[in-house]
Amino acid sequence: MAYLQENGYAVQVNDVSDLTAVKNQYQVPAALQSCHTAVVDGYVVEGHVPVTEIEQMLTERPDIIGVAVAGMPPGSPGMDASGATQPYDVVAFDEAGNMEVMASYK
Repeated sequence: MAYLQENGYAVQVNDVSDLTAVKNQYQVPAALQSCHTAVVDGYVVEGHVPVTEIEQMLTERPDIIGVAVAGMPPGSPGMDASGATQPYDVVAFDEAGNMEVMASYK
């Protein structure tokens, strides 16, 4: 959340006890679920997604539900404190359950 704030996004935090219900409400595929779920201008942002892909989505306005980074990969935004890195993908997902890699980070 601090990462989004540092990049100019206003963040409203809603602590909830049932994260599964939130992810189901926003149709986040089980394979892409992570620790944080956000809604940015009508799109879902799941997990530690780089601002580059959020801004691309907001500019292009594709017909998708949102984008996600599954899990909490070291080296992704907000997970870079240790200096360790792990390859990860930013995946777009739509209402039909289709998933497509939008970007890959090594």
